[in-house]
Amino acid sequence: MTQTQTEPKVWDVAVVGAGMAGMATALFAAEQGLSVLQIGNGGGLLFASGLLDLLAVHPIASRRLWGSPFDALAAIRRDQPDHPLARVDDATMRAAYESFTSALGAAGLAYAPLDDRNHLVLTSLGTAKPTYGVPRTMAAGVAAMAERVPCLLLDFRGLREFSARQIVATVGDTWPGLRSARIEFPGAEASSELYAAHLARALESHETRDKTIALVKPLLGDARAVGFPAVLGLGCSGVVHAAFQAALGVPVFEIPTMPTSVPGLRLMDALEHAVVARGVHRLLRGNVTSAAFDDTAVLSLGGVPGGETVSARAVVLATGRFTGRGLVAGQQRITEPVLGLPVQQPASRETWHSRDFLDPAGHEVNRAGLRTDSVFRPFDATGRPAWPGLFAVGSILAGQDWMREKCGAGIALGTARVAVDQIVRQLGAR
Repeated sequence: MTQTQTEPKVWDVAVVGAGMAGMATALFAAEQGLSVLQIGNGGGLLFASGLLDLLAVHPIASRRLWGSPFDALAAIRRDQPDHPLARVDDATMRAAYESFTSALGAAGLAYAPLDDRNHLVLTSLGTAKPTYGVPRTMAAGVAAMAERVPCLLLDFRGLREFSARQIVATVGDTWPGLRSARIEFPGAEASSELYAAHLARALESHETRDKTIALVKPLLGDARAVGFPAVLGLGCSGVVHAAFQAALGVPVFEIPTMPTSVPGLRLMDALEHAVVARGVHRLLRGNVTSAAFDDTAVLSLGGVPGGETVSARAVVLATGRFTGRGLVAGQQRITEPVLGLPVQQPASRETWHSRDFLDPAGHEVNRAGLRTDSVFRPFDATGRPAWPGLFAVGSILAGQDWMREKCGAGIALGTARVAVDQIVRQLGAR
């Protein structure tokens, strides 16, 4: 990147990371009128299901499922005051989700209206996943499963990552009238293996779409809803989904597939469109190699031609956990490699994991991460905020097990919103 007249010499906010938390931070900050530089790429979003969890399981050990994520938040605040979600009030969380889903909708990825409930979504394993935010293309499946209406599930020969027959075998005993069928994908009859992204792009063609619908219609029978693997379009899934629903005359829904998935591609593309449309400047291949803090933060970058430094009034660390290299596990210790911040972790390597791999309480290493104050400013070795304008958001935070608690998006969006609100207050005070 070279400096131009349209790029500030000192950015209001530098966001390090481009996963769910990094994207949410950049989006919220840009919406507040701040100049935003985002460093890193969002490849991890390819593993997303498209579902936006808030909080569904608490306590983990008893695996209690909550119908209302906001009731679950109240329980977290009471039972685990150091949990990141305990520091996000309901109004802030609602505002974060409304802003996030509104931006996605404007980018072409519509979500069903949000309410105060978790919803059960049928998965490709035949299980029911509790979640809060449901893409509009999957919403009819929530009602179909709740009401157990006669339903047809379809798949395509050669699409090995999804089996409608297996789903029916798993859940069919509790869902009378659920049945499956397999069809040939138009134009791919000679192919032995199909890929979801290729099918999604092909279904954006009117011809392919019409041929597929023609194959499905004779199979409808008494079905009052039809489920497909999540391949109904890529860049215009709403259009493709609506076309199938109108032609078949019954509600149509997608079922999330295994990662990497088409819903993950859609989410990544929509978020990239949303942040760029709001003026966020992105350094996709950049990475922070070191930082110095004074009145402003000066970040040294790698991964850009010749290397360079950038300055910002606030920095948000949204680098994720181990897969995103936000945390690095050595032989004895877990470290934070970007800024060298201390990591809260089990006292010894021997206690990272329970002896029972399937321990319902999870493993202590899953709760390792950065300790922060109430507005997510990470602590240094003395237990105080490392720098007033430095924040950490998302799964890098200590005290949570987002996968078992079903709260990944909740932590990403909620902590990002709190951090951005604090940045706005601080910069306004200056």
